[in-house]
Amino acid sequence: MLLLRRATTALPKTLQNLRHFSPSATSALPLDHTLQTQLDYLPGFPQPDSKHAETILAVPRSDSGKNISAKERKAGRVPSIIFEQEDGQHGGNKRLVSVQTNQIRKLVTHLGYSFFLSRLFDVEVRAEIGSDEVVEKVRALPRSIHLHSGTDAPLNVTFIRAPPGTLLKVDVPLVFIGDDVSPGLKKGASLNTIKRTVKFLCPAEIIPPYIEVDLSLLDVGQKLVAGDLKVHPALKLVRPKDEPIVKIAGGRVSDQQKDQAKKDQPKKDQAKK
Repeated sequence: MLLLRRATTALPKTLQNLRHFSPSATSALPLDHTLQTQLDYLPGFPQPDSKHAETILAVPRSDSGKNISAKERKAGRVPSIIFEQEDGQHGGNKRLVSVQTNQIRKLVTHLGYSFFLSRLFDVEVRAEIGSDEVVEKVRALPRSIHLHSGTDAPLNVTFIRAPPGTLLKVDVPLVFIGDDVSPGLKKGASLNTIKRTVKFLCPAEIIPPYIEVDLSLLDVGQKLVAGDLKVHPALKLVRPKDEPIVKIAGGRVSDQQKDQAKKDQPKKDQAKK
């Protein structure tokens, strides 16, 4: 018996013929109209919080390199790239831009590192700082971000285009719930968190901000695997379904617990009489 309802990981037939690329790739093939009408967030599944629906402002960057990047950071901007994958190895339609350091830092701080990388944003490229001329406006997913090891200041960020009908491989963060009622944890066992994100192939319209992992029924020695996660039926696991996510690991009984058990035993024997 599964401790969580096993998610349906098979893609609808209309999705099965789309090309699957490498983990950093997307498919730009359009989905048919029938399927697009089905790609909505369903009740009971996490949805992106509208208060973080922010447009990221960017300006074109003519060149790349260490010196250019250093100047951009000194000016309060983060060197960035917006691109799409053509074949999983060679990026296509690449645009060099810079985004505002303060805006990216704020989003990463409010959302969290992994949650920032699993959320779509509107990226608006303007001709120059302070200009109202929009060069390009694109829906994009942050693919990677590098932070300074000492200050956590963003050093660079990469975006990948995510127009409607795109399939994206996303490392979706896990949020653990039910630990307060887990039978195993109540017995003093420890929570062994094996994965904090799980990679799914997601239609751009319904990328989950996170996935809830319910621990409420887990006893000592029991675990959950990727296939146990409850997700939207249009999402497909990239890695095997039996990949472990979390386990309730039993620990050694302490001397204090042993002494307490000895003290409790006569009471139990008396109760039986």
